[in-house]
Amino acid sequence: MVDVREAITRAHREQWARVVAALTRRFGDLDIAEEAAAEAFATAVERWPGDGVPPNPGAWLTTTANRKAIDRIRRENKRDDKQKEAQLLYDGVPPEPLGAIDDERLRLIFTCCHPALAMQTRVALTLRMVGGLTVPEIARAFLVQETAMGQRITRAKAKIKAARIPYRVPSTEDLPARVSGVLAVLFLVFNEGYLATGSGTDPVRHDLTAEAIRLSRLIHALMPDDGEVTGLLALMLLTEARRTARVSASGELVPLHEQDRGAWDTALIAEGHRLVRERLATGVAPGRYQLLAAINAVHTFARDVRDTDWSQVVALYDQLVRLDPAPIVALNRAIAVAELDGPEVALAAVDRLEHHLVDYHAYHATRAELLRRLGRSQRSRAAYDRAIELAGNTAETAYLTRRRDQLK
Repeated sequence: MVDVREAITRAHREQWARVVAALTRRFGDLDIAEEAAAEAFATAVERWPGDGVPPNPGAWLTTTANRKAIDRIRRENKRDDKQKEAQLLYDGVPPEPLGAIDDERLRLIFTCCHPALAMQTRVALTLRMVGGLTVPEIARAFLVQETAMGQRITRAKAKIKAARIPYRVPSTEDLPARVSGVLAVLFLVFNEGYLATGSGTDPVRHDLTAEAIRLSRLIHALMPDDGEVTGLLALMLLTEARRTARVSASGELVPLHEQDRGAWDTALIAEGHRLVRERLATGVAPGRYQLLAAINAVHTFARDVRDTDWSQVVALYDQLVRLDPAPIVALNRAIAVAELDGPEVALAAVDRLEHHLVDYHAYHATRAELLRRLGRSQRSRAAYDRAIELAGNTAETAYLTRRRDQLK
């Protein structure tokens, strides 16, 4: 039974997007694709413990989902003529590849990221349809109510259907205007894997980070001269390189300055550094993802945390703040400032962000650490309490709890 549960979990991680994408291509309806895919996985939960795991789980799930979709269409269209029903049952002629590159999951993500949808809606829809996250997980990523997120995704699918948004990768000519929205989606998918927020999930979801990297590699192969595509891929690689060192054997988050750098993936770091150098060599002003990649390159270049060039990190954050003055960027800059100018200066900068980040766990965790360094234990404990209350990642909660309990 344990092996079967693991097989189902692995199949969901590896096959969800493939099943949804295949059904969307065939039936042209995201609602049908999502519902049929979910029913297929539910059927697997019922049958596989008794029947055994099929030799090709992906094929079994896709076939089962296709049958579920056809059953639904039959129920909803009882008066359809026999010719239409026959067309549903016969799928022997694959559709012609559309767009600049033929990948079903890439088609799905460009459909979910269509500019006719609001940016937050694109991200949420992609997390659900491509990433396979549940609505509660997505709601936590957005810091919104679960009901509101469910309604947002439902409206998005209805709009795609009503507006007849095509299920394809854009043409080569249209790609530059469409790619920025896709990058934003991929970045959030990666972040959800890097620091998973769903209760009962692993604190680091390699399936999501790997999928975000895979799709980023595809886009980079298609647009090798796009600086932000290169920057995002480099950022993901340099972040992913540290994955195995981020959670201890006891399941606790290990912050960057405490990580075993010998456990980092040197191949991913080398590839990420190469991409960063390639962009620097162009002399073109970097964008947001390129700056974030450069910051990570500085961190991963240091063999020891004491060798970190904090002045360079702060200088890069200064550029990033001018480009993207988001409160979270300012918070991360303050963390670097603490290493360069001390915790008092950094705390003043962090406190100015309270209005914007009062419900963000990392804001309170940062304050807790700075107050700790300043010897203000009582205020630090209160900040830890609030961070623990807001944190959705089990490994991070464990780390914050230990840090709080160590206070005098």
